[in-house]
Amino acid sequence: MRFVSYIADSKPGFGLATEAGIVDLAARLGVPSLRALLEGAGVAAAAPFAAQKADRTLDSVTLLPVIPDCAHCYCVGVNYEDHLREVQAAGVARPRPKQPSLFIRYPETFVAHGEPLVMPKVSNDFDYEAELAIIVGKGGRYIAREDAMAHVAGYSCFNDGSVRDWQFHSSQVTSGKNFVGTGAFGPWMVTPDEVGDVGKLAISLTVNGTVLQDGNTSDLLFGVAEIVSYASAFLPLKAGDVIATGTPAGVGFSRKPPIFLKPGDVCDVRIERIGTLRNTVVKAAE
Repeated sequence: MRFVSYIADSKPGFGLATEAGIVDLAARLGVPSLRALLEGAGVAAAAPFAAQKADRTLDSVTLLPVIPDCAHCYCVGVNYEDHLREVQAAGVARPRPKQPSLFIRYPETFVAHGEPLVMPKVSNDFDYEAELAIIVGKGGRYIAREDAMAHVAGYSCFNDGSVRDWQFHSSQVTSGKNFVGTGAFGPWMVTPDEVGDVGKLAISLTVNGTVLQDGNTSDLLFGVAEIVSYASAFLPLKAGDVIATGTPAGVGFSRKPPIFLKPGDVCDVRIERIGTLRNTVVKAAE
């Protein structure tokens, strides 16, 4: 199943994205959001409605980030083998990690599929990062690795837009990863049964049709189960939490010369069996 969050008739809602359109789950289940569904009955409650007639077309709504109101969004830094090598080659002193390297991204920075990706006015070093996002379906703490996949509701595409000069102001990346409008998240959440083996997914990013990243989740240093287990240790995971799992090689700052995004650029993040997340870059007005 594919779940979408959206605005229709000036009201937020969520539903199932089918070949025919959107099946309105907020009306059928009496819950206001996808996060609320995950906190309650879970995705299985939507299954009886998957074959029902669509209530509206996908192009008649304005998509929202998949979980626009998540409690927490964690991101994993330098989590692909090839990205680690390119970061080291670019002169960044980064040893091979022994545990996932996590940082926080605030949901206020999210934009949806089709929304502008916002380049801040204080920097021209705006970079792209194609990532697989995990959406937590069942919360918990100290989740064992062998139990972790049972806590996953689904997966989505993420573009961890990074303001590199601000990111490298210090050893802490928070400022460069949290400008408003830089975290693209969508277009939908796909349940694990449709994704299959999450450890063997092609992931790529194009800018204006040119392939700049072309990787596979088989190259992850820490897989989904390891990340979920690790993240649950220091703070309890909550239903609807989002974890972006890192980016493969090909990021702009590591290229010679560097390639940074410009206003008007169109970014497509594609992940096999999940979909395509598209955003156009604009310069912030303020």
